[in-house]
Amino acid sequence: MGIMIKKPEHVAGSAAPAILVGLFVSFGGILYGYDTGTIGGILAMPYWRKTFSTGYINKKDGLLDVSASQSSEIVSLLSAGTFFGALTAAPLADFAGRRIGLIVSTFVFIFGVILQTASVAIPLFVAGRFFAGFGVGLISAIIPLYQSETAPKWIRGAIVGCYQLAITIGLLLAAIVDNATKNRDDTGSYRIPVAVQFAYGIILILGMLILPETPRYHIKKGKNEAAAKSLSRLRRLDVDHPALIEELSEIQANHEYEMSLGKATYLDCCKGTLGKRLATGCLLQSLQQLTGVNFIFYYGTSFFTNSGIKNSFTVSVITSVVNVCSTFPGLYLVEKWGRRPLLLFGAVGMFVCQYIVAIVGTADSSSQAANKVLIAFVCVYIYFFASTWGPVAWVVTGELFPLKARAKCLSMTTASNWLLNWAIAYATPYMVNDGPGNANLQSKVFFIWGGFCLICVFFVWGLIYETKGLSLEQVDELYAKTSKAWQSKGFVPTVSFQEVQDLGVNARSQSLADMEAGAQRKRSVAHIDDNLDYPEKLEV
Repeated sequence: MGIMIKKPEHVAGSAAPAILVGLFVSFGGILYGYDTGTIGGILAMPYWRKTFSTGYINKKDGLLDVSASQSSEIVSLLSAGTFFGALTAAPLADFAGRRIGLIVSTFVFIFGVILQTASVAIPLFVAGRFFAGFGVGLISAIIPLYQSETAPKWIRGAIVGCYQLAITIGLLLAAIVDNATKNRDDTGSYRIPVAVQFAYGIILILGMLILPETPRYHIKKGKNEAAAKSLSRLRRLDVDHPALIEELSEIQANHEYEMSLGKATYLDCCKGTLGKRLATGCLLQSLQQLTGVNFIFYYGTSFFTNSGIKNSFTVSVITSVVNVCSTFPGLYLVEKWGRRPLLLFGAVGMFVCQYIVAIVGTADSSSQAANKVLIAFVCVYIYFFASTWGPVAWVVTGELFPLKARAKCLSMTTASNWLLNWAIAYATPYMVNDGPGNANLQSKVFFIWGGFCLICVFFVWGLIYETKGLSLEQVDELYAKTSKAWQSKGFVPTVSFQEVQDLGVNARSQSLADMEAGAQRKRSVAHIDDNLDYPEKLEV
């Protein structure tokens, strides 16, 4: 096996259109990353603190500020909006389509940006945060769905992982813009960072107007001709090319097989094998948040300041640069190494870094040497997260589900991510800050994040299946045939859903393995009959 990721020789057509489409759609991650990243810097801006304060005085510097409860409300309302937005993504994406759904989502996001830009007090600012969050929640569920349904299987992980890369770029842009405007003594200090998001939204909308709908969505709606045209654009093949017809027929046969097993209501998504896959996706997205990464990007500026580190804005820019650069190895390794080993590697690395930060910060948080150790191992932690759990969580959840339930299940897994995101954003000020009613954990909070990283190790070992190199339809076969996650690495797909469909048997009365055996018997009988009709084929 070479070190390069190359298109398999037997695959017809070109992957370039699908790759370019997937990369452009990833741009929506900038909205997610920028909107979540900008708030940490805004909360520390002197002019914003003075303008939005209701009289609270920060004991650290004696200046006007918002209280811990107000800070929690401001930061967490975006996450609350994203939770409800993610849940709404399923009916929107199934009704209007993946492409139109993204356009509508971006308009909702822009409305929230307008409210934040116009605000001069907490109530309107919070309302804008909620609507922007609602739009981000919609976007965060639909983008991996769109990417998974358009990408070739041999590079799908890298394409979906680019969504996380765009999130990290958004966080970096937020840190840079916050750093550039933090000292302004006017409303531009916070309005400029917020208003910049208009440009991101407009770019995404204009691009989605010309991109195709996913072929799998057309199959789901019974529009086979439209599906062929969409897949033709993505694979750069004629609609009557044998390879395109074969891929489309397999997608259609798999969808019909899944539908023959029953409908995909929200209750059905929680039953049987599909329920196991949904639980895996929800836990994966929840644990991604519980590793503590957003503590650094939501409250990193304030945390570094309270730890005695000077120029905390610069430190935030540094951590954001590390975040972006570290994502690139993950995009490569997710296809070369696989999903399971990469997640295990990341969980162990994050666990070690979190505990070093917690121990050093608790033992000595005032010396220059201790501060350097804190910054260094926070950066190493970010490397482990950004190259593993950051992109791979989105990759795995994008691959887990059958077409009939994909939008619903992806919306619920993404909502799990945002629910924990909200809980962490809301609880962190109370956990870290001092004062009445607060836990004043400071650096000890990293013990909590480290503990969850250890849980991640056992979770990956027991529940994450290796899906590298499989089509979305072959992932269904993997779950139907393999009962243990640690047995999934050597799985080789053998089922043709077109042959299973030709059997015409009741899918509820037989397992997929039984139907595959029936298809093989039918193929053998057909081969024998063919040889009897043409006995010269038997001659050597």
